[in-house]
Amino acid sequence: MRTPFRSRRSVLAGGGAAALVLTLAISPTAIADTDRPSRKSGSLVLVGGGLKEDNTQVYGEIIERAGGDRARIGVITASSVPASQDPYADDPDRCSNSECNGAYYSDVFKRHGAADAQWIPVDLDHIANADSQTVVRQVNAMTGFFFGGGDQSRYLTTLLDGAAHTDSKVLAAIRARLAAGAVVSGSSAGAQITAGADMVTGGESYQGLRDGSSPGYFEDATRLGYEPQGGFGLLRSGLIDTHTGAYGREGRAMRLAADTGHDRVYALEENTALLVEHPGGPRERVRVIGPRGVAVFDLRRARVHEGPKAAGTRGGSWSLTGVRYDYLTDGDRYDPRLRLTLPAPGKRSLAPRSTTPVPANTDVFHSVANPSGAPYSFLTTARALAATRAQRTAEATTYEDGPRFTVTFTKAPGFTAWSGDGATPQTLTGLSIRVADR
Repeated sequence: MRTPFRSRRSVLAGGGAAALVLTLAISPTAIADTDRPSRKSGSLVLVGGGLKEDNTQVYGEIIERAGGDRARIGVITASSVPASQDPYADDPDRCSNSECNGAYYSDVFKRHGAADAQWIPVDLDHIANADSQTVVRQVNAMTGFFFGGGDQSRYLTTLLDGAAHTDSKVLAAIRARLAAGAVVSGSSAGAQITAGADMVTGGESYQGLRDGSSPGYFEDATRLGYEPQGGFGLLRSGLIDTHTGAYGREGRAMRLAADTGHDRVYALEENTALLVEHPGGPRERVRVIGPRGVAVFDLRRARVHEGPKAAGTRGGSWSLTGVRYDYLTDGDRYDPRLRLTLPAPGKRSLAPRSTTPVPANTDVFHSVANPSGAPYSFLTTARALAATRAQRTAEATTYEDGPRFTVTFTKAPGFTAWSGDGATPQTLTGLSIRVADR
């Protein structure tokens, strides 16, 4: 029997010039492991949430890595409420519980060409199944796995011992299948749960920057929290955040990394996947798949300055400088060991032609308090700066002003924007970020 975890809340709602030369000169074959499924180890396909059922690119990648037309996908939806807590459990048009969601994803995978897809019956109504030999046999017959969204704390409760943080028999079997070559995929909470230590549990960017992070799950949806022991630990080369631009989570991602001593964050956008080849090994490589992108925040050279505590806040004055920001789009690859981004074939470096100043941005993290705010606000300013030759720096501020934070974007030496159409900045490499309260 797994030990109950504790109170929980849904998070579905939740370089210089030399470096540039190295990035350009690296042979494509050096990180080409991501071009095809590995036969020696498995892979991860992690979606930032909002996976649309017509996303043939992402579903197709998962199925191909699971064996193509022989793929057998095990669907795990234990992050959803169980049927016993769903008032519409008996209504197939309105239900939203683990079994109902498992059936939905199973059907989607079959429609995208999987030979079979079936729900793995582990959830809060069936916790004992996590140690069932019958369910383990079901897992062992699968060639790929998909973890649905919801509340990742339920994955901890059902598949890990909440106190000892040890694998159930089902999770141990999934981990063994991954090591043997299976693909493990997930969306939103299903991506977040693959994280290692200090997995984010919730919070908004402004409150996170103002007050800092704290271990735990909180009823206050704005408070930045994290689970120190992490999730399943399948991806350990950086923290993971999801729904990033849609909910303006760039600020909380940088603050959590700085607070917990991590020097990298993979910030995933919606309906787009981070493909991780050879996860956890020296040959780990990543590639982006889908219509949006993935931000990589590199904090190796970042510096934090903290001032005295301000009245009425949990923390004092706080600033972060020296964060490197890369934004990868479809087909771009990244080497975590070398920390190099290789834009997709066909993309070319973009010389900015516009002389238009970067538009003012007074809600850089798309605050929930701003009814007229726009998603992807942080990225919008970054790309506007990349597109103009009139400025080397641009500033954007938080909507809230108690205190107000300013984000400074700077074209550091070696900064490059890459484009597939020759006009629009798509991929960004080497932008420098500073966050400071006034």
